[in-house]
Amino acid sequence: MTTRRIARVLLDSPLPQLDRLFDYAIPDDLAPTAREGVRVRVPLRAAGRIVDGYIVELSDEPSADRPLSAVDAVVSPVPVLPRRLYDLARKVADRSAGSASDVLRLVVPRRMVRAEKAWQSADRASAPPLGADTVERAAHTLREFPALEEALAAGTRAAITAPTGRAPTPQTPSGWVQMLAASAVSLLARDRSSILVVPDHRDLDQLEQGLIALGVADAVVRTDAAQSAPARYAAYLRLLEPVPSIVIGNRSAVYAPVHDLGLIALWDDGDPLLREPLSPGVHARDAALVRQEQEHSALLFAGYTRSTDVQRLVDIGWVTEITARRPTSPRVVLTPLREGETGAARIPSAAFTAARDAVRTGPVLIQVARPGYAPVLACADCRRPARCRSCGGPLHAAARGATPVCAACGRRADAWTCATCAGTRLILVGSGSRRTAEELGRAFPGIRVIVSDSEHQVHDVPAAPALVVATRGAEPFVPGGYRAVLLLDGERMLLAEDLRIAEHCLRWWSNAAALAAPGAPVHLVGVAGALGRALATWTQPAFARAELAERAELRMPPAVRVAALEGTRASVEAALAALREDLPRLRAADILGPVPVQTETPHENGVRALVRFDYHDGADVARSLRAAVVADALRGRRSRTRGGAARATLRIRLDLPDLTLEAHS
Repeated sequence: MTTRRIARVLLDSPLPQLDRLFDYAIPDDLAPTAREGVRVRVPLRAAGRIVDGYIVELSDEPSADRPLSAVDAVVSPVPVLPRRLYDLARKVADRSAGSASDVLRLVVPRRMVRAEKAWQSADRASAPPLGADTVERAAHTLREFPALEEALAAGTRAAITAPTGRAPTPQTPSGWVQMLAASAVSLLARDRSSILVVPDHRDLDQLEQGLIALGVADAVVRTDAAQSAPARYAAYLRLLEPVPSIVIGNRSAVYAPVHDLGLIALWDDGDPLLREPLSPGVHARDAALVRQEQEHSALLFAGYTRSTDVQRLVDIGWVTEITARRPTSPRVVLTPLREGETGAARIPSAAFTAARDAVRTGPVLIQVARPGYAPVLACADCRRPARCRSCGGPLHAAARGATPVCAACGRRADAWTCATCAGTRLILVGSGSRRTAEELGRAFPGIRVIVSDSEHQVHDVPAAPALVVATRGAEPFVPGGYRAVLLLDGERMLLAEDLRIAEHCLRWWSNAAALAAPGAPVHLVGVAGALGRALATWTQPAFARAELAERAELRMPPAVRVAALEGTRASVEAALAALREDLPRLRAADILGPVPVQTETPHENGVRALVRFDYHDGADVARSLRAAVVADALRGRRSRTRGGAARATLRIRLDLPDLTLEAHS
């Protein structure tokens, strides 16, 4: 009996109905290069065109009457999709009701022919030797965290609070960098790879410098979106080699196809930058949990604070809590703000005195809520917020006396008049980073004032007298640490409409406080209560535990999972009806909505609904919602065949980070 070679291909397509493997016959002339993991081009008969894809499996079947299209071309003989990476993408996509191709599009770089040829012609790398001094330095660092080395060797999951009081110097990295670098070196000594994931490029630079200082630069592979396309593709090809390595990168690095994975470490998993904004919007933490279970590697969550998501895993025993042998913390002072204090007066006398004394010997950090000059303008007569006449967006000013500009559409508001009282005078409300810097410049004559915010970020400043005004997350690094830290606008930050705002604020303040020199004062202004005490006593895990308990009573995430459905009323209601049929145990109170929302197509009646569900129902909910998305897409395709416009009307996102439940109740 004759047989024929069959390739099972994953198509690189965003269409949900194509999220499966398709069988194609392999022509004899392509058989030598048609291997598992290679890129191919195949015909898609339903669309009448050629599409890209990857060969996931190869098999032989008896020649029969089953008609199969043939693979059109092998794009490259290099197998860029290992089976373990496809399995990971499939599991992550299934958990998030998404497509495997959407996940892989974030991981596998575009093919760069020149980089690929250079890699093919180069000698294959070998494992770089580790010096005894490097291994001993790493072991010395790990001994400061009892049970950490055992957790790394056993491949278990752990959460650890990073040490403070170790502000970086040119010779000594930050404490958290030393800890993660030592963990990676410990695994490298066992010929195993590590993946270290951090939120942004500043953390990435610190981590890279720390690993270089340990003497393992040859084993480090950096991967991030800032790299050029050829450099990123070359780094990806390097990871496909059977050589242990240490991968450092941002959120998508969690999928890196390294050889013999021994550790995945996430720094500051509460940072929103670790959530992928593109579909299916998976957080690096969730992808890491899936991968750890798949490959049985160690998994480490580290940070100055602990997210409620990780705290939930600690509470159920899924993650082990590890504490330092000698815990350290900054010297935090809760400084009340007297009623009515604004502008320069929003710095209480105690904090002002601390800054005045500290700036004589080095830099002082002042953290503020917003960038720019005046975040809000208001009518001087009726005190209502000033709005743009064109779009209704809020007006702001770049400097005192400058023409107001709309923050939404960018139009200048020349000859502005108030729509409420016809007033023409504007007043500044609130102080952004630049207005704060201007006021401090008058209060501290002769002292240099540096501004670091989203508009102009400063990476580091020298250890010389200066006032550094920074927005959250844009604080520059100082060798040896800041001589004092002032955390302003805490009450304003807490007013944000965000379910996790208290958790975010504690993380912002803790990260800034950790930049203080040992023994330097950290003044948290205008915030008391449990949140202020958590920072002052440096008991962030206890605060996360209390937050989680409150959310569990109200069935809010992360105590439960939440799916958001958005589309036309017909498509959303059809998906909810199918979900109720598939999961009859789903409580009616856990379906919120649908309620009207603004959509990209104003002529449609767009609605949004939320579905709360327990973690053990996650697989069933994701499966049902994914089936609803496919059914909706097929209905759109049929409408096109009848002359209508083909378009999907249903969008599903699971585990949204900025969820506000009140609008759907």
